[in-house]
Amino acid sequence: MQKLVSQRKIFILADATVWRLWGKKLLQSLDAPRTPVILVPSGERYKRMATVEKIAQQLSAQGAERSSLLIAFGGGVTGDIGGFVASIFLRGIEYVHIPTTLLAQVDSSIGGKTGVNLTAGKNLVGTFCQPRMVLTDPLLLRTLPRRELRAGLFEALKCAVIGDPKLFELLIAKRSRILSGEPSALLPVIRACAALKSRVVSLDEKEGGLRRILNFGHTIGHALEAATRYRRFLHGEAIAWGMLAATQLAVQAGQLASSTGDRICSLIVSYGPVPSLGRIDLAAVCRHLSADKKVRRGVVHFVLPRRIGAVRIVSGISEKQVLSVLKNLLATDPFGRLARRQSRSRAGKQ
Repeated sequence: MQKLVSQRKIFILADATVWRLWGKKLLQSLDAPRTPVILVPSGERYKRMATVEKIAQQLSAQGAERSSLLIAFGGGVTGDIGGFVASIFLRGIEYVHIPTTLLAQVDSSIGGKTGVNLTAGKNLVGTFCQPRMVLTDPLLLRTLPRRELRAGLFEALKCAVIGDPKLFELLIAKRSRILSGEPSALLPVIRACAALKSRVVSLDEKEGGLRRILNFGHTIGHALEAATRYRRFLHGEAIAWGMLAATQLAVQAGQLASSTGDRICSLIVSYGPVPSLGRIDLAAVCRHLSADKKVRRGVVHFVLPRRIGAVRIVSGISEKQVLSVLKNLLATDPFGRLARRQSRSRAGKQ
């Protein structure tokens, strides 16, 4: 890292909340107390072109040049915005991502996808731009709210289902320690996810084939985020609902044994709760499905599990089938049942 930062202008793009908690430590580690810092608000709804323009204006005003280095210090939103800005400012400058959320550490910091959202859908404007370096430290998760931790763990669950049965069993066996945020329990989870995603991306950087398996749960998950204007769900929470829906679609299609589907869904729900689907506009969800960046030649594609550790990309799933699954999830409310059980358990201990 010291070789990267020596004799060049450094700029830090940081999540405002993260900066209050860890900014001083970062500046000390860089030995660069006068490094310009650009703060961005927390939250998916700020991942817009307007934010990108403001950052670019500040970089220009503060003298950034082609040889400058941008350090993105924050979660997935900061990394996506920072990477996108780096890829287009002066037609490209180098950047480093220091992910501070579990979701970013296990998923979004790896692979070079950058971008921002449009009203029509998520990540519809972006580039592929690999960071010069990703620096991950599980100790940064000490200040991460429990809800954010769980959101990241859903992306870890995704990795387990699509390609790592051993990780799936680990998430079962060490669930309590992992949910409590123990660094020693989280470290093998982070390593396994990073290894899987790095392997997939190295074989298919631009998502022409294999990399598409990383979208398990994302087709419906992204539509849920867009339909609720990025205000109800954290990204990982929407993906949790999307994985439940995709698993049920796989069972209905005869692609996945119902017993295996039950195992997948049970593990997903055990890492909740997450906000409910209640009062969601299902028609709006379906409209956003058709605007998703994973649509090809007008056809929506889904990643459906075949077994734990293997998935298949399929098309031909009708809107009626999607609506049926979403209505079933609304009626059964699996995360709501979990929350009620946990509430009764806490009350019994008092």
